[in-house]
Amino acid sequence: MSLRGQVRPAGAPLGASCGPRRSVLFFAFAFAVIADPVSSVAYAIEAALRALDGDLALLLPTMSLVVGLVVVVTANYWQLVRRFPKGGGAAAAAGRAFGPRWTFLPIGALVVDFVLTIGISISAASSAVIALFPELAGARIPLALGLLVLVAGLTWFGHGGRLLFAVMTVLFVVVSVVVLVLGFVSPHEMGHAASSTDPGRSAVLAVVLAFPVAMALATGVEAPSTAIAQLGQLDDNHRRRFGRGTLALLVVIVGGLTIALTALAVRLHVGIPDADSTQIADIAHAAAGPGWLYGAFQLTSSLLLLAAASSSFQAGPGLLKALAGTAGAPGVLPPVLGRTNKHHTPYWSVVVYLAAAAVIIVAAAGQEQKLVLFYAVAVFVSFLVGLLAMTSFARTEKKPALAWVNALAAAAVAFTLAVNLLRGWPLLSLAATLLIAGGLYARWVRAGRPTGIEDVEGRSESAA
Repeated sequence: MSLRGQVRPAGAPLGASCGPRRSVLFFAFAFAVIADPVSSVAYAIEAALRALDGDLALLLPTMSLVVGLVVVVTANYWQLVRRFPKGGGAAAAAGRAFGPRWTFLPIGALVVDFVLTIGISISAASSAVIALFPELAGARIPLALGLLVLVAGLTWFGHGGRLLFAVMTVLFVVVSVVVLVLGFVSPHEMGHAASSTDPGRSAVLAVVLAFPVAMALATGVEAPSTAIAQLGQLDDNHRRRFGRGTLALLVVIVGGLTIALTALAVRLHVGIPDADSTQIADIAHAAAGPGWLYGAFQLTSSLLLLAAASSSFQAGPGLLKALAGTAGAPGVLPPVLGRTNKHHTPYWSVVVYLAAAAVIIVAAAGQEQKLVLFYAVAVFVSFLVGLLAMTSFARTEKKPALAWVNALAAAAVAFTLAVNLLRGWPLLSLAATLLIAGGLYARWVRAGRPTGIEDVEGRSESAA
C-alpha cells in the first residue's frame, strides 16, 4: 500500500496560464502516486493462481473479478476526492460521518498497511532479483534485509528525487507493454502448465474463494485522495482534477496490465513458478526469452517495487509524525516520533517501520506470497469504513440512488474481507489494526480528546 503522495513542488499558485506546467506537475504527481498499485501486479496474479491451485482456466475470470472490485473501490475514492479536496481520505470521511473516535480505525488500518507494503514490496523485489540471478536464492533473507536497510537509509534524505518514482512507474509500464506485444505476437516459448488442474470442482466457488487473495491489487487506491493534500499551490478544483485524473489513470493502467498479463499467462501456459522464480518473471521469459528485454523487465519491476516500499517509508513515518503533534495535528503519540533531521525526516518513526518490516520479512522467509495472504485485510477495513461513511453522507443528503450504490459496494468489500479472514492467518492483520486503533484512541482520550484528529492524515501529507 503504498505511495501516499510523493510530489510536493513549491511555488506560487498555478493559474490558468500555466497549462504546460500543470501538465508536468500532473505527470509527476500521478505516476508517482500510482507506483504502489502498479507494483502490486508483480505478485497479485500469482497469488490468485496459487489460491486456484494452479488452475489457469479460472485465472482470467478471477482477475477480472478483482479488477471489477478495484473499479468499485476507486469509485468511492472518486467521491471522497470531490468531498475532501484538501485530502484526508477514509479517515476524514469516518470522522465527519460517525464522529472523531471512528477516525482511528482507518488510521490503524493504514499503519498496518504501510508495514505490509514495505515488507511485501521488498520481498517481491528480492524475488525479482533472484529470478534474474538464481545463484542468489540461498541468500534470500539477507538480500531482502539489505534492500530494506538501503531503502530506509535513503529515506533519511527526505523527499529529494521523488520524481524518480514517477519515471520508474512509466519505465515499467513501457517495458511491460513491449513484453506483452511480443508475447501475443511472437512469443519465445510456451509453458507447460495444464489449462485446468481440477475440472470437476465448482468453478464459481473456486473463483469466489480465490479472488480475495489477489485483492492486494487494490492497495494504494486510497493514495490519490490523501496525496492531493500536498498540492497546496493548487486550488480545490484543480486538486479534485488531479485526484480524479490519477484515480482514472490508476484504473486504466493497473486494470489493463493485470488483464493483459493474465491473458498472456493463460495463452502461454505459464503456471505456478519454481521456488526461485515468480510467475510474472516466467511470463516475461516465455514472451521475450532470456535476453535484454527480460533483464529490463526484471530490473524495472524490482526498482518499481523498491519505490513502492520507499513511498511507505515516507508516508508511514509521516503519519506517526503528524500523530506526535506536528503540522498542527493533535499530539497523540510520544513527541520523539515527530523529531526530524535537516531533511524533515522523522527518523525515529522510520526506525519503527524498519524494525516492524524486518520482523515480518524474516517471519515470511522473504517470500512475498506468504505475506500476500495478510495484505488485503487491513486496507479493506479502511475501504469499508470509507464506503459506509459515503453511504451515510448520501442518505443525509437525500440521494437514495448514490446511497444504494455505496451500500452495495460496502457489501462487496465486506464480503471480500470476510472471505480473507476465513483463511485464519489474516486475522492477525485485523487484530493488529484493531490493537493500533484502540491504542491511538486511548491516547487521544488521555490527551483530552483534542479536536481536528479526523484531519490528521491530510495534515501528515501537507506537511510532508
